[in-house]
Formats: sequence, C-alpha cells, structure tokens
Amino acid sequence: MSKPKIFIAGHRGMVGSALVRLLQTQEAELITKGKKELNLLSQKDVQNFFKHEKIDQVYLAAAKVGGIHANDTYPAEFIYENLTVQCNVIHNAFLSGVKKLLFLGSSCIYPKNAKQPMKEEELLTGKLELTNEPYAIAKIAGIKMCESYNRQYGISQGIDYRCIMPTNLYGPGDNYHPENSHVIPGLIYRFHEAKIKNLASVTIWGTGTPKREFLYVDDIARASIYLMNIDKKIFNEQISTVCSHINVGSGEELSIKEVAEIIKEIVGFNGKTNFDLSKPDGSPRKFLDNERMNNLGFKPEISLKQGLFKTYQNYVEFNANF
Repeated sequence: MSKPKIFIAGHRGMVGSALVRLLQTQEAELITKGKKELNLLSQKDVQNFFKHEKIDQVYLAAAKVGGIHANDTYPAEFIYENLTVQCNVIHNAFLSGVKKLLFLGSSCIYPKNAKQPMKEEELLTGKLELTNEPYAIAKIAGIKMCESYNRQYGISQGIDYRCIMPTNLYGPGDNYHPENSHVIPGLIYRFHEAKIKNLASVTIWGTGTPKREFLYVDDIARASIYLMNIDKKIFNEQISTVCSHINVGSGEELSIKEVAEIIKEIVGFNGKTNFDLSKPDGSPRKFLDNERMNNLGFKPEISLKQGLFKTYQNYVEFNANF
C-alpha cells in the first residue's frame, strides 16, 4: 500500500512546523510549499497545485495571525487573507477529490461573553470581541465551509472535513514581534530584552487580570493528527452536522499577570513589572470546554511551565541577539 500524500498548508508557521515534525515520524509522503512556490491567495495557483499533486489529506494550518495590536491595526488583511486562503484550499481540495481535511481554527470564534468554560455550542450565540472580530469571522466561515461540504457531499462523495479549535498556542516557531505578537511570545521578548539591557522594569498591556488557557504547540499537533485519523463513527458520536468542531485546550487557566510572573522567572529578569491600564485587555476569559476531545481519548502531555521553559530555550537559541 502506497504512503498517503499529505499537504500541510502553512508548514513554516508555528503549528505547521510542529505538524511536519510529528508527521515525518509516520508512514506518509509530506507535501510542503513555500510562498514563492505556491501563493495560497491565488485561486488559479491553488487549483493547479491540487490538480498536479493528487493529495490524499490536507492539514489547513495556513493563516494570518497576530495579537491584539496586529488584529486591531490590520483588520482588512486579517479577514481578506484568511477567508481567501480557506476558500481556495478547501474548495480546490474538494474539486481534486481530497476526502480528508483538517481545518485549524481558534478559540476567538466564541462570543466575548460566552459561558465559561466554552462549549462548542457557544458558537454564534453572541457578539465577538471587537479587537479580533475580522479574524474570528474568517475562522467561523472556515468551520461552516467544512460543515457545508460534509453536509452536501459527505455521503455522495465521501467527504470528511474536520475542524479543530485550539486554545491560545505557544512554542517554537512563534512570532516574537515586539508589537504584533501574541501574549506569550510578546512577554518572552520583553522580559528577555529587559534582562540583556539591564532595564528597571517591563510594561505589559492591560490590567493583567484577564484569564487565559495556553497549549504547547506540539500538543496541538498531536491532537490534530489524532483527530484527523480517529474512526469516523467514533468521531461522529461527539458532533452534529451543524456543530462539528472540536475544542482542544490544556484544562488550566491562569491570569496574564500569573503567566508573566512565570515567564519573568524563567527568563531571569529581576526588575519590576508594570501594567499599562490605557491598553485593551481583550476578552475577560477564554477557557475551553474539553469534554468532547477527552471523550475521544486525547489529553495534552506538556505542562505550561515545561512548555514555557522549552519555548524560551528555543527563543534564546534561534531568535535572541546578544
């Protein structure tokens, strides 16, 4: 039996590169394309790619991502690029006969004031957090696109497109931009820079009181591969045709202030931590209900402290300038 051909869209991103690392240990032929080789924003290029390669499975991890500042500054790019990439990949995968696809979403799909912990059924029950609404709407569209293809073509053409919704992710390959990064890489960057420059303090956006759940990137890669390959009958027991996405979180919730203190200790910064109350906090809580994924037999392996230590080691090795 020939090895399945697996296309990882977004293989150079944090999640995509973790998927590559894990899938390389399995019996599969991995297909990856850089931006110069394949422009996912081009419908024609994506169509030609799928016609030529004859892909068996797709992991759709390609996305334009960023923290509060980036989402608030570039809303047009966030909604246009993510919608376009999703539509191009999902539709052309279907046209070329791809039966199995996994779409990676985000916990920001849920309403700002969703009941905590957030069950999958909370989707579309209220208003989104305004700072990342364009990105969230794109991700919601991706979920509904997969659901719609399953509903229309699941039986007649054997389409099985699944959606996984991770909590806040971090780890090797993250974006450490001083303004456009997510909270953990942003904190690592600030504390490290303060340490090597002997600064007296580090300033963090907001009050530090919002609570967040974080998952190490290798755990979401494991969860994605697990969910892609679990028996369809078992998978279908946990979903419905109009609510088919699955949450994946760590099950641990900490305030931004608590996370900052852990990172401060790991980095070895001895100065003060200040909070800029003029900056936005984002959602007060974003804690996922993991019942469905637990029922499917998956649990994460890496604790927050373990993951942060690994992440900082990677940052120092590959990103820091001494």
